[in-house]
Amino acid sequence: MGWKLCLCLLIQFIVVGVACVVLSGVWMGHYRGGFAWDGSAHQFNLHPLCMVLGLVFLYGDAVLVYRVFPNEQRRSVKLLHAGIHLLALVISIVGMVAVFDFHRAQKIPDMYSLHSWCGMTTFILFCLQWVMGLGFFLFPGASSWLRAWYLPLHVFWGVALLALAVGSSLLGITEKLLFSIMSSYPLFDQEGVLANGLGLLLLAFGLLVGFVLSREEFRRPPHPEEEALSVHFKTLTEGGSPCTP
Repeated sequence: MGWKLCLCLLIQFIVVGVACVVLSGVWMGHYRGGFAWDGSAHQFNLHPLCMVLGLVFLYGDAVLVYRVFPNEQRRSVKLLHAGIHLLALVISIVGMVAVFDFHRAQKIPDMYSLHSWCGMTTFILFCLQWVMGLGFFLFPGASSWLRAWYLPLHVFWGVALLALAVGSSLLGITEKLLFSIMSSYPLFDQEGVLANGLGLLLLAFGLLVGFVLSREEFRRPPHPEEEALSVHFKTLTEGGSPCTP
């Protein structure tokens, strides 16, 4: 794969991701009446916008920073990775608080739908992933063998959480449409078509991230620290006793 195709894929990733956020804003801002923080349905509208922006778009950006900046200093890329994740976490917290506060104001039960169960599971796992990553990889203290043990789990959950976030978003889109326009939804209502398009873009975004992560051409060149972790992990899986530096 040439560098032009790689650049084309990254541009597509950015365009699709921004389109997801824009369509979320148009849906909630134009078709659902806008945004507010007053306990009304306008406050609920912050929830889907914040979750798409935080747990999908920014999270996907954070996942790919090691692929987008393969030759930058590892410490700088680590800080960028953690910083984007922190921003995604803050925005997601705003989205979560918005929906729970709206439910409380409108006396709507919490956590009864499949969307809410999947979404809360994703959010909790995301928080744990960020804290664990911070402790193991950003702050000194964790030994090499411990980081080597956790690294494959961190990578796996990084991809899995994006899939969970996209899946939860698709469930949320369907739930919102059925609550809001159930009678006109089968008639290809404009709002329904826009929301369905948003769902397809979210799916495309997740697939693009997965594709970039799977391609060797985007992989960061081996770093001494990463090679050391690989040696420790290999020793662990073969039943040896890794040395702690």
